[in-house]
Amino acid sequence: MRSSKTIHVISAHAEGEVGDVIVGGVLPPPGNTIWEQSRWIARDGTLRNFVLNEPRGGVFRHVNLLVPPKHPDAQAAWIIMEPEDTPPMSGSNSICVATVLLDGGLIPMQEPETHMTLEAPGGLVRVRAECRNGKAERIHVQNVPSFAADLDCKLEVEGLGTLTVDTAYGGDSFVVVDAEALGFSLTETEAHDIAKLGVRITNAANAQLGFTHPENPDWRHISFCLFAGPLREGADGLEAGAAVAIQPGKVDRSPTGTALSARMALLHARGVMRVGDRLTARSVIGSTFSGVIVGETTVGGTPAIVPEISGRGWITGVHQHMLDPSDPWPEGYRLSDTWGAK
Repeated sequence: MRSSKTIHVISAHAEGEVGDVIVGGVLPPPGNTIWEQSRWIARDGTLRNFVLNEPRGGVFRHVNLLVPPKHPDAQAAWIIMEPEDTPPMSGSNSICVATVLLDGGLIPMQEPETHMTLEAPGGLVRVRAECRNGKAERIHVQNVPSFAADLDCKLEVEGLGTLTVDTAYGGDSFVVVDAEALGFSLTETEAHDIAKLGVRITNAANAQLGFTHPENPDWRHISFCLFAGPLREGADGLEAGAAVAIQPGKVDRSPTGTALSARMALLHARGVMRVGDRLTARSVIGSTFSGVIVGETTVGGTPAIVPEISGRGWITGVHQHMLDPSDPWPEGYRLSDTWGAK
């Protein structure tokens, strides 16, 4: 086999959502901070296209690039590459990265718990991993500060009329809609409709509402639409269904850690949740993330919470992505049957 490029990947998923991790074959991109490095990756596009486009990738795949940390407290850093974005933070991807670092032996595992500090493009995250018999069984991630942005906004969506929505940040930016009011019970069979409608709602929210991060002027859009299920009391606190529509038109298989953080921030802003309260989110495939508010803070003067999310991750394989010099599609391709029309 000949190849002009070989990228070494450990594949993983967190509660169903794919989050592969590049562990070799790619040099760190230029930049003085992890955020600057992630912006370079986003602008350049070469690595994103190689690992996310077909035939190596697809709309279902997220890929994370391990890089040396910039912050002295961090043991490792990573850059998140999603189908249409290179975001500040991701809950499922942070769980995949932590799982790969520990189960893959890149960071020594301590049983019964391993504590790590990792550096995401959006800031430091503290990780506590429950470990047993050489396996990181559950990953707890203290996420970046999360906050409610606009509450009870009116949003016009063609074919739906006027919706009442919220916007929030949980390490990524969301428009949040009432799933029940839109007729969704958040089951597997609804995934196609949720994905397509969610993209329409996200696009409408970007056009009519927009988003401004008070401390990061580079982040000026809404990434996702969260279909939030009704709250109910469970054995360990509040519970709710959750489905997140991701550009260009798929549903997150996990409950989405940044969405869970964003919803807890909204509930905190409304006085429904306080420090110490817990919310468990269930995805369309039945997997769960658990979230707890561990503190209060501010982001650029905006009231915010410090959320901790937790879930499980598993390694699914080891891959070497290669490029034959004669391959006519060196950066892959996207077709509208799955990637959506532009």
